[in-house]
Amino acid sequence: MSMQVEGKIERKGFGPGTWALVSTDGKTYELHKPPADLHKVGLNVKIKGEVREDIMSFAMIGPILEVKSFEVLE
Repeated sequence: MSMQVEGKIERKGFGPGTWALVSTDGKTYELHKPPADLHKVGLNVKIKGEVREDIMSFAMIGPILEVKSFEVLE
């Protein structure tokens, strides 16, 4: 399912952790292989991507969002 989500980048989990997007409505998405430019805690972004139902993760923090494109917001 393609979608567009706005929110803040966070680092979640233990050990190596995982990159996540916490949307403006409070929902958490685990980012699947996010580009290096998204590896910044607190970054405000708009991400266009696809929720992947066919991937599992150890973090289990929310739906897995594969990033197709993104825009950094002020």
